[in-house]
Amino acid sequence: MSVHLHLLAATAARVLRQARHDRRTLAIVLLVPLVLSFLLSEMFDENAELLDRVLLQMLAVMPLILMFLLAAVGMVRERTSGTLERLMTTPAGQVDVILGYAAAFGLLALVQVAVATLFSYFVLDMEVAGSLWLVLLTAVFGGLLGVSMGLLAASVSHGEFQAAQLMPATTIPQIVLCGLFGPRDQMADWLYWLSSAFPLTYVVEALEEVGRYAEPTSWYWISLGISVAFVLALLILASAKLRRRTD
Repeated sequence: MSVHLHLLAATAARVLRQARHDRRTLAIVLLVPLVLSFLLSEMFDENAELLDRVLLQMLAVMPLILMFLLAAVGMVRERTSGTLERLMTTPAGQVDVILGYAAAFGLLALVQVAVATLFSYFVLDMEVAGSLWLVLLTAVFGGLLGVSMGLLAASVSHGEFQAAQLMPATTIPQIVLCGLFGPRDQMADWLYWLSSAFPLTYVVEALEEVGRYAEPTSWYWISLGISVAFVLALLILASAKLRRRTD
């Protein structure tokens, strides 16, 4: 399974050019997380400790949701328009295409996370024990999980609507059980073990470790490593399932 870096880069550059000229996409990437964070700050204004925890966890949750939708709909649209079919008549393989899309949407996720994190830090006064760069590093994997899940959903979908339908089915259970609404160790045993099978859980737990401790702990690195493994596994599955066009 070879990777053609120049074809991968060309695919990523084309996707980024399209996103740059799509004002709605830019608004989703840049503004929606800020609005949601501000609303949360108003809701939990009287409880600073709870607000810090929620804002930190949302830095994983929001990129997952938004990047899933952008990646899934963008990939399916390319298939229905025939762009993907034409691309794959070139030496570009499925891996080149998937990784090109992952690189492009991953960069968008990085921008989104950076803007949302800086907004939470310097405007909403979010306080965490760890360093800012660890928050950024960890939160990016929430976006990358969304990208990889979205690309896999697009690879097995027959249209944009079907890809969008997969979003709530795959993300809502993860959001409910990741610890956002209460500690995982207080869940029923079967819910705890179910949540342990979800990739978002490990991004949230890694962020919680950054929130609690000034230096990265061993569990932080384990959680981050598991998140990386999930991203790679999902991209491999997306490459294997990718079809040239939607019938």
